Amino acid sequence: MKKILFFFLLLSISVINAQYTLRLVVTNVATKNNDAIYVAGNFNNWNPKDEKYKLKDFGANVKAVVIKDVAAGNYAFKFTRGSFDKVECAADGKDIDDRLIEVTEDISKECKIEGWKDDYPQQPKRYTASPNVKIIDTAFYIPQLQRTRKIWVYLPKSYASSSVNYPVLYMNDGQNLFNEQTAAFGEWGVDECLDTLQKKIGKDCIVIGIDNGGNKRMTEYNPYDNNQFGKGEGKEYVDFIVKNLKPFIDSKFRTKKSAAYTFAGSSMGGLISLYAVIQYPDVFGGAGIFSPAFWIVPQLFVDADKFSTTASPAFYFYAGGNESATMVSDMNKMADIIQHKANYTMRRVINPLGKHNEKYWREEFPSFYTWLMSVMP
Repeated sequence: MKKILFFFLLLSISVINAQYTLRLVVTNVATKNNDAIYVAGNFNNWNPKDEKYKLKDFGANVKAVVIKDVAAGNYAFKFTRGSFDKVECAADGKDIDDRLIEVTEDISKECKIEGWKDDYPQQPKRYTASPNVKIIDTAFYIPQLQRTRKIWVYLPKSYASSSVNYPVLYMNDGQNLFNEQTAAFGEWGVDECLDTLQKKIGKDCIVIGIDNGGNKRMTEYNPYDNNQFGKGEGKEYVDFIVKNLKPFIDSKFRTKKSAAYTFAGSSMGGLISLYAVIQYPDVFGGAGIFSPAFWIVPQLFVDADKFSTTASPAFYFYAGGNESATMVSDMNKMADIIQHKANYTMRRVINPLGKHNEKYWREEFPSFYTWLMSVMP
Protein backbone atom coordinates (compact mmCIF):
# COMPACT_ATOMS: atom_id res chain seq x y z
CA MET A 1 0.00 0.00 0.00
CA LYS A 2 2.83 2.38 0.83
CA LYS A 3 4.48 1.65 -2.52
CA ILE A 4 1.26 2.38 -4.36
CA LEU A 5 0.77 5.61 -2.41
CA PHE A 6 4.39 6.63 -3.04
CA PHE A 7 3.97 5.97 -6.77
CA PHE A 8 0.78 8.03 -6.79
CA LEU A 9 2.55 10.92 -5.10
CA LEU A 10 5.40 10.78 -7.61
CA LEU A 11 2.89 10.71 -10.45
CA SER A 12 1.06 13.73 -9.01
CA ILE A 13 4.28 15.69 -8.62
CA SER A 14 5.38 14.87 -12.16
CA VAL A 15 2.05 16.05 -13.55
CA ILE A 16 2.18 19.29 -11.58
CA ASN A 17 5.76 19.97 -12.67
CA ALA A 18 5.36 18.77 -16.26
CA GLN A 19 7.05 20.90 -18.90
CA TYR A 20 6.04 20.79 -22.53
CA THR A 21 7.23 22.02 -25.92
CA LEU A 22 5.16 24.55 -27.85
CA ARG A 23 5.86 24.90 -31.57
CA LEU A 24 4.30 27.88 -33.39
CA VAL A 25 4.42 27.63 -37.17
CA VAL A 26 3.56 30.51 -39.51
CA THR A 27 2.64 29.14 -42.93
CA ASN A 28 1.60 32.39 -44.60
CA VAL A 29 2.54 36.05 -44.14
CA ALA A 30 0.47 38.64 -46.00
CA THR A 31 3.22 41.22 -46.56
CA LYS A 32 6.81 41.94 -45.51
CA ASN A 33 7.52 38.23 -45.38
CA ASN A 34 11.27 38.88 -45.50
CA ASP A 35 11.23 40.80 -42.19
CA ALA A 36 12.13 39.19 -38.87
CA ILE A 37 9.07 37.99 -36.99
CA TYR A 38 8.81 37.54 -33.22
CA VAL A 39 6.16 36.08 -30.95
CA ALA A 40 5.14 38.09 -27.89
CA GLY A 41 2.93 36.63 -25.20
CA ASN A 42 2.36 36.10 -21.53
CA PHE A 43 5.17 33.53 -21.61
CA ASN A 44 7.75 36.32 -22.19
CA ASN A 45 5.95 39.28 -20.59
CA TRP A 46 4.78 40.49 -24.00
CA ASN A 47 8.26 41.51 -25.11
CA PRO A 48 7.75 42.36 -28.83
CA LYS A 49 11.41 41.88 -29.77
CA ASP A 50 12.69 39.02 -27.67
CA GLU A 51 15.49 37.34 -29.60
CA LYS A 52 14.75 34.06 -27.83
CA TYR A 53 11.30 34.13 -29.43
CA LYS A 54 12.33 35.05 -32.96
CA LEU A 55 10.91 32.82 -35.68
CA LYS A 56 13.36 30.92 -37.88
CA ASP A 57 12.97 29.95 -41.54
CA PHE A 58 11.82 26.38 -42.14
CA GLY A 59 11.52 25.94 -45.89
CA ALA A 60 9.71 28.14 -48.40
CA ASN A 61 7.32 30.63 -46.78
CA VAL A 62 7.34 28.79 -43.47
CA LYS A 63 8.67 30.26 -40.23
CA ALA A 64 8.54 28.72 -36.78
CA VAL A 65 9.66 29.08 -33.19
CA VAL A 66 10.05 26.24 -30.71
CA ILE A 67 9.39 27.19 -27.09
CA LYS A 68 10.64 24.60 -24.62
CA ASP A 69 9.92 23.98 -20.94
CA VAL A 70 6.41 25.45 -21.06
CA ALA A 71 4.27 24.76 -18.01
CA ALA A 72 0.75 23.48 -18.52
CA GLY A 73 -1.80 26.27 -18.78
CA ASN A 74 -3.45 28.85 -21.01
CA TYR A 75 -1.31 31.21 -23.06
CA ALA A 76 -2.04 34.32 -25.11
CA PHE A 77 0.23 35.67 -27.85
CA LYS A 78 0.57 37.72 -31.02
CA PHE A 79 3.17 38.03 -33.74
CA THR A 80 5.14 41.25 -34.25
CA ARG A 81 7.96 42.53 -36.40
CA GLY A 82 9.83 43.87 -33.38
CA SER A 83 7.39 46.38 -31.87
CA PHE A 84 3.69 46.73 -31.17
CA ASP A 85 3.23 49.36 -33.87
CA LYS A 86 4.19 46.50 -36.19
CA VAL A 87 1.88 43.92 -34.66
CA GLU A 88 -0.24 41.53 -36.70
CA CYS A 89 -3.82 42.50 -37.56
CA ALA A 90 -6.76 41.37 -39.69
CA ALA A 91 -6.67 41.57 -43.48
CA ASP A 92 -8.67 44.83 -43.36
CA GLY A 93 -6.34 46.45 -40.80
CA LYS A 94 -8.58 45.97 -37.79
CA ASP A 95 -7.12 44.83 -34.48
CA ILE A 96 -7.43 41.16 -33.63
CA ASP A 97 -7.86 39.49 -30.27
CA ASP A 98 -4.91 37.76 -28.66
CA ARG A 99 -4.29 34.29 -30.03
CA LEU A 100 -5.03 31.69 -27.34
CA ILE A 101 -3.67 28.22 -26.83
CA GLU A 102 -4.01 25.67 -24.03
CA VAL A 103 -0.92 23.61 -23.30
CA THR A 104 -1.51 20.21 -21.74
CA GLU A 105 1.03 18.27 -23.83
CA ASP A 106 3.65 18.88 -26.50
CA ILE A 107 1.77 20.86 -29.10
CA SER A 108 2.25 22.41 -32.55
CA LYS A 109 0.01 25.17 -33.87
CA GLU A 110 -0.13 26.54 -37.40
CA CYS A 111 -0.93 30.23 -37.88
CA LYS A 112 -1.45 32.66 -40.75
CA ILE A 113 -0.64 36.36 -40.49
CA GLU A 114 -3.26 38.25 -42.51
CA GLY A 115 -1.78 41.73 -42.16
CA TRP A 116 0.46 44.11 -40.23
CA LYS A 117 -0.79 47.16 -38.39
CA ASP A 118 1.81 49.48 -39.97
CA ASP A 119 0.44 48.61 -43.44
CA TYR A 120 -2.66 50.66 -42.63
CA PRO A 121 -2.85 54.41 -41.91
CA GLN A 122 -3.42 55.01 -38.24
CA GLN A 123 -6.69 56.71 -37.40
CA PRO A 124 -6.11 59.55 -34.93
CA LYS A 125 -7.10 58.47 -31.43
CA ARG A 126 -9.62 60.54 -29.54
CA TYR A 127 -8.61 62.64 -26.53
CA THR A 128 -10.85 61.11 -23.87
CA ALA A 129 -9.52 62.49 -20.57
CA SER A 130 -12.22 64.30 -18.60
CA PRO A 131 -11.88 67.98 -17.60
CA ASN A 132 -10.92 66.78 -14.11
CA VAL A 133 -7.65 65.36 -15.46
CA LYS A 134 -4.59 67.58 -15.84
CA ILE A 135 -0.92 67.02 -16.58
CA ILE A 136 1.16 68.29 -13.67
CA ASP A 137 4.47 68.06 -15.51
CA THR A 138 5.62 66.49 -18.76
CA ALA A 139 9.16 66.03 -17.41
CA PHE A 140 9.07 65.60 -13.63
CA TYR A 141 12.64 64.83 -12.56
CA ILE A 142 13.49 61.51 -10.90
CA PRO A 143 16.80 62.21 -9.12
CA GLN A 144 17.28 58.58 -8.03
CA LEU A 145 17.31 57.45 -11.68
CA GLN A 146 18.38 60.69 -13.38
CA ARG A 147 15.49 60.72 -15.85
CA THR A 148 12.13 62.44 -16.19
CA ARG A 149 8.50 61.35 -16.35
CA LYS A 150 5.05 62.72 -17.18
CA ILE A 151 2.76 63.02 -14.15
CA TRP A 152 -1.05 63.21 -14.32
CA VAL A 153 -3.58 64.25 -11.68
CA TYR A 154 -7.29 63.54 -11.41
CA LEU A 155 -9.17 65.82 -9.03
CA PRO A 156 -12.69 64.95 -7.87
CA LYS A 157 -15.51 67.18 -9.08
CA SER A 158 -15.98 68.35 -5.50
CA TYR A 159 -12.39 69.57 -5.17
CA ALA A 160 -12.89 73.14 -6.45
CA SER A 161 -15.97 73.81 -4.33
CA SER A 162 -14.75 72.29 -1.06
CA SER A 163 -11.99 72.85 1.48
CA VAL A 164 -11.56 69.26 2.65
CA ASN A 165 -8.47 67.10 2.28
CA TYR A 166 -8.57 63.98 0.11
CA PRO A 167 -6.93 60.55 0.15
CA VAL A 168 -4.61 59.87 -2.76
CA LEU A 169 -4.35 56.86 -5.04
CA TYR A 170 -1.00 56.61 -6.83
CA MET A 171 -1.18 54.56 -10.03
CA ASN A 172 1.46 53.21 -12.39
CA ASP A 173 1.31 53.22 -16.22
CA GLY A 174 -0.16 56.73 -16.19
CA GLN A 175 -0.49 56.91 -19.99
CA ASN A 176 -3.06 54.09 -19.83
CA LEU A 177 -5.31 55.47 -17.09
CA PHE A 178 -7.29 58.42 -18.46
CA ASN A 179 -6.73 59.07 -22.14
CA GLU A 180 -7.31 56.82 -25.15
CA GLN A 181 -4.93 59.00 -27.13
CA THR A 182 -1.91 57.98 -25.04
CA ALA A 183 -2.93 54.38 -24.24
CA ALA A 184 -1.37 51.79 -26.51
CA PHE A 185 -3.92 49.05 -25.80
CA GLY A 186 -6.93 50.93 -24.45
CA GLU A 187 -7.37 53.01 -21.32
CA TRP A 188 -8.59 52.08 -17.85
CA GLY A 189 -11.19 54.88 -17.87
CA VAL A 190 -10.30 55.80 -14.28
CA ASP A 191 -11.66 59.35 -14.59
CA GLU A 192 -15.06 58.38 -16.00
CA CYS A 193 -15.34 55.56 -13.48
CA LEU A 194 -14.62 57.84 -10.52
CA ASP A 195 -16.89 60.61 -11.79
CA THR A 196 -19.72 58.09 -11.50
CA LEU A 197 -18.64 56.12 -8.44
CA GLN A 198 -17.75 59.07 -6.25
CA LYS A 199 -21.21 60.49 -6.75
CA LYS A 200 -22.79 57.09 -6.08
CA ILE A 201 -20.89 56.11 -2.93
CA GLY A 202 -19.97 59.58 -1.69
CA LYS A 203 -16.26 58.83 -1.34
CA ASP A 204 -13.84 61.11 -3.22
CA CYS A 205 -10.20 60.52 -4.03
CA ILE A 206 -7.32 62.21 -5.86
CA VAL A 207 -5.51 60.02 -8.37
CA ILE A 208 -1.90 60.56 -9.40
CA GLY A 209 -0.85 58.81 -12.61
CA ILE A 210 2.86 58.17 -13.20
CA ASP A 211 3.81 57.31 -16.77
CA ASN A 212 5.88 54.19 -17.19
CA GLY A 213 9.39 54.52 -18.58
CA GLY A 214 8.79 52.72 -21.88
CA ASN A 215 11.81 50.48 -22.36
CA LYS A 216 12.67 51.09 -18.68
CA ARG A 217 9.36 49.69 -17.46
CA MET A 218 10.70 46.20 -16.82
CA THR A 219 13.52 47.52 -14.61
CA GLU A 220 11.74 50.44 -12.91
CA TYR A 221 8.92 48.19 -11.76
CA ASN A 222 11.31 45.46 -10.61
CA PRO A 223 13.21 45.91 -7.31
CA TYR A 224 15.46 42.93 -8.03
CA ASP A 225 18.11 42.23 -10.68
CA ASN A 226 16.94 39.96 -13.49
CA ASN A 227 19.06 38.04 -15.98
CA GLN A 228 16.64 38.72 -18.80
CA PHE A 229 15.70 42.36 -18.19
CA GLY A 230 18.67 43.81 -16.32
CA LYS A 231 19.42 45.57 -13.06
CA GLY A 232 16.36 46.23 -10.94
CA GLU A 233 15.46 49.89 -10.32
CA GLY A 234 12.26 49.37 -8.35
CA LYS A 235 13.70 50.50 -5.02
CA GLU A 236 14.84 53.79 -6.55
CA TYR A 237 11.49 54.23 -8.28
CA VAL A 238 9.54 53.77 -5.02
CA ASP A 239 12.01 56.03 -3.19
CA PHE A 240 11.30 58.72 -5.78
CA ILE A 241 7.56 58.56 -5.14
CA VAL A 242 7.97 58.69 -1.36
CA LYS A 243 10.75 61.26 -1.13
CA ASN A 244 10.09 63.50 -4.14
CA LEU A 245 6.70 63.07 -5.80
CA LYS A 246 4.53 62.68 -2.69
CA PRO A 247 5.97 65.78 -0.93
CA PHE A 248 5.34 67.76 -4.12
CA ILE A 249 1.75 66.51 -4.39
CA ASP A 250 1.14 67.26 -0.69
CA SER A 251 2.41 70.82 -1.21
CA LYS A 252 0.24 71.51 -4.26
CA PHE A 253 -3.05 69.81 -3.36
CA ARG A 254 -5.24 69.31 -0.32
CA THR A 255 -4.27 65.78 0.60
CA LYS A 256 -4.58 63.58 3.64
CA LYS A 257 -1.02 63.05 4.73
CA SER A 258 -1.50 59.86 6.72
CA ALA A 259 -0.59 56.35 5.57
CA ALA A 260 -4.01 55.94 3.97
CA TYR A 261 -2.43 56.38 0.57
CA THR A 262 -2.75 53.49 -1.82
CA PHE A 263 -0.66 52.28 -4.73
CA ALA A 264 -2.17 50.42 -7.69
CA GLY A 265 -1.10 48.92 -10.97
CA SER A 266 -1.24 45.91 -13.25
CA SER A 267 1.29 43.24 -14.23
CA MET A 268 4.72 44.71 -13.38
CA GLY A 269 2.83 47.72 -11.99
CA GLY A 270 0.99 45.41 -9.59
CA LEU A 271 4.27 43.86 -8.52
CA ILE A 272 5.86 47.20 -7.65
CA SER A 273 2.68 48.34 -5.86
CA LEU A 274 2.96 45.46 -3.42
CA TYR A 275 6.68 46.11 -2.98
CA ALA A 276 5.95 49.77 -2.17
CA VAL A 277 3.73 48.78 0.76
CA ILE A 278 6.34 46.33 2.05
CA GLN A 279 9.05 49.01 1.92
CA TYR A 280 6.94 51.93 3.17
CA PRO A 281 3.94 50.67 5.21
CA ASP A 282 3.90 54.01 7.04
CA VAL A 283 3.32 55.82 3.70
CA PHE A 284 1.19 53.44 1.64
CA GLY A 285 -1.89 52.08 3.36
CA GLY A 286 -2.44 49.35 0.81
CA ALA A 287 -2.17 48.20 -2.77
CA GLY A 288 -4.37 47.32 -5.73
CA ILE A 289 -2.51 44.38 -7.27
CA PHE A 290 -3.92 43.55 -10.71
CA SER A 291 -2.51 40.53 -12.61
CA PRO A 292 0.88 40.74 -10.84
CA ALA A 293 3.94 39.43 -12.67
CA PHE A 294 5.26 37.56 -9.63
CA TRP A 295 6.94 34.91 -11.79
CA ILE A 296 9.72 37.41 -12.50
CA VAL A 297 10.53 38.06 -8.84
CA PRO A 298 10.62 34.93 -6.62
CA GLN A 299 12.52 37.00 -4.03
CA LEU A 300 9.38 39.06 -3.43
CA PHE A 301 7.70 36.01 -1.85
CA VAL A 302 10.58 35.82 0.62
CA ASP A 303 10.42 39.53 1.43
CA ALA A 304 6.65 39.42 1.80
CA ASP A 305 6.97 36.52 4.23
CA LYS A 306 9.36 38.61 6.35
CA PHE A 307 7.13 41.69 6.13
CA SER A 308 5.84 42.95 9.46
CA THR A 309 4.08 46.16 10.40
CA THR A 310 1.96 47.59 13.17
CA ALA A 311 -0.20 49.26 10.53
CA SER A 312 -3.18 47.54 8.90
CA PRO A 313 -2.59 47.66 5.15
CA ALA A 314 -5.30 46.76 2.65
CA PHE A 315 -4.53 44.46 -0.28
CA TYR A 316 -6.76 43.87 -3.29
CA PHE A 317 -5.57 40.95 -5.42
CA TYR A 318 -7.00 40.31 -8.88
CA ALA A 319 -6.07 37.75 -11.55
CA GLY A 320 -7.65 36.31 -14.68
CA GLY A 321 -7.96 32.64 -15.48
CA ASN A 322 -6.86 33.18 -19.10
CA GLU A 323 -3.55 34.81 -18.25
CA SER A 324 -0.20 33.04 -17.87
CA ALA A 325 -0.07 29.46 -16.67
CA THR A 326 1.04 30.45 -13.15
CA MET A 327 -0.79 33.78 -12.77
CA VAL A 328 -3.55 32.55 -10.46
CA SER A 329 -1.36 30.15 -8.48
CA ASP A 330 1.34 32.81 -7.98
CA MET A 331 -1.23 35.35 -6.86
CA ASN A 332 -2.81 32.87 -4.45
CA LYS A 333 0.62 32.01 -3.07
CA MET A 334 1.29 35.69 -2.31
CA ALA A 335 -2.21 36.26 -0.94
CA ASP A 336 -1.80 33.25 1.37
CA ILE A 337 1.45 34.75 2.70
CA ILE A 338 -0.29 38.06 3.41
CA GLN A 339 -3.29 36.32 4.92
CA HIS A 340 -1.16 34.85 7.69
CA LYS A 341 -0.01 38.28 8.85
CA ALA A 342 -1.38 39.74 12.07
CA ASN A 343 -2.62 43.01 10.60
CA TYR A 344 -4.17 43.18 7.18
CA THR A 345 -7.37 43.66 5.22
CA MET A 346 -7.54 41.68 2.02
CA ARG A 347 -9.74 40.73 -0.87
CA ARG A 348 -8.81 38.40 -3.71
CA VAL A 349 -10.72 38.11 -6.98
CA ILE A 350 -10.26 35.57 -9.76
CA ASN A 351 -12.09 36.10 -13.04
CA PRO A 352 -12.10 32.72 -14.85
CA LEU A 353 -12.46 34.49 -18.22
CA GLY A 354 -10.03 37.34 -17.50
CA LYS A 355 -7.18 38.02 -19.90
CA HIS A 356 -4.02 40.07 -19.42
CA ASN A 357 -5.16 43.40 -20.82
CA GLU A 358 -6.65 46.79 -20.01
CA LYS A 359 -10.19 45.73 -20.90
CA TYR A 360 -10.39 43.37 -17.94
CA TRP A 361 -8.52 45.68 -15.55
CA ARG A 362 -10.94 48.46 -16.49
CA GLU A 363 -13.87 46.18 -15.71
CA GLU A 364 -12.41 45.31 -12.31
CA PHE A 365 -11.43 48.83 -11.26
CA PRO A 366 -14.91 49.91 -9.98
CA SER A 367 -15.04 46.92 -7.61
CA PHE A 368 -11.54 47.70 -6.38
CA TYR A 369 -12.32 51.36 -5.74
CA THR A 370 -15.63 50.62 -4.00
CA TRP A 371 -13.93 48.07 -1.74
CA LEU A 372 -11.00 50.39 -1.06
CA MET A 373 -13.25 53.25 0.03
CA SER A 374 -15.17 50.87 2.31
CA VAL A 375 -12.06 49.78 4.21
CA MET A 376 -10.09 53.05 4.31
CA PRO A 377 -10.21 54.95 7.63
